[in-house]
Amino acid sequence: MPLKKPTDIPKIPKTRKKKAESALTAIPEKKPDKIEYYCLSYFKYDRESRKQLHALTIQTVAEFTSFSYKLNVEVIKEKNVINLVIMGITPEINVAPEIKPAECELLFENLTGNFIVNVVKQDGCINSAEISFNIYNKEINILNEFVPQKTNNRLFCKFKVSPGRNSFPASK
Repeated sequence: MPLKKPTDIPKIPKTRKKKAESALTAIPEKKPDKIEYYCLSYFKYDRESRKQLHALTIQTVAEFTSFSYKLNVEVIKEKNVINLVIMGITPEINVAPEIKPAECELLFENLTGNFIVNVVKQDGCINSAEISFNIYNKEINILNEFVPQKTNNRLFCKFKVSPGRNSFPASK
């Protein structure tokens, strides 16, 4: 039995793009605390622009063996508040497989003083830390790590200072 020839092309619905702002207002499901991400902070020197930058890296606790992945993170920066919204995970092209976590490095200029860094998951969970950046003394300190008051909010991220990743320009 032959198939009918279609008279018109079927329409495929467009997928909705997730918005970072909707993750800030979403109410998460009730789940137990489990550390899934690390937020590392350190200094990074950019040789091309010859500037000292502040780096915040979101990294998964789980390590992937067969494929390498990259986290998609959107940044919403206000006065002294930096919201890092984890939008998802995408595979990277790699020739040789290696064991490593998925991560995303975000670079910032002119972070001097105290900032509140919020790591937000798509389901609406928020973890926060108050971080002091002092580029003159080359110091980063985590002053306070907390889970904001929100319905069903849980602990999923640990904030760390990573001095081993610092890259300072060579002195002349």
